[in-house]
Amino acid sequence: QVQLIESGGGLVQAGDSLRLSCLASGGSVSSRVMGWFRQRPGKERDFVTGIGGSGATAYEDSVKGRFTIWRHNANNTVYLQMNNLKPEDTAVYYCAARTSTWTVRRSRDDYEYWGQGTQVTVSS
Repeated sequence: QVQLIESGGGLVQAGDSLRLSCLASGGSVSSRVMGWFRQRPGKERDFVTGIGGSGATAYEDSVKGRFTIWRHNANNTVYLQMNNLKPEDTAVYYCAARTSTWTVRRSRDDYEYWGQGTQVTVSS
């Protein structure tokens, strides 16, 4: 059973940066697809970015060029660097893991394991 623990959320101003971390236990981040999703108030949980076993990444259009996902295998941690944050980035951010090794999927239904979420609030 993979357990995921997110950290790094907080309250920032527009234009600031934050780095989220997702520490995994019970399984290796290097051997599975890892993703970040977010859920804005009153909205569904949406795909933000993911990284596959080969290192291939995918991003939702609104975060391209601002957000970066990577993993540190020795720390068994996946990171999400968020730059130039905007008020519309305000959401609870969730780390997710697939059993699959290779293909990054954008549907939350394709991810079997989830963290508890971390709040990111961006003020204007």
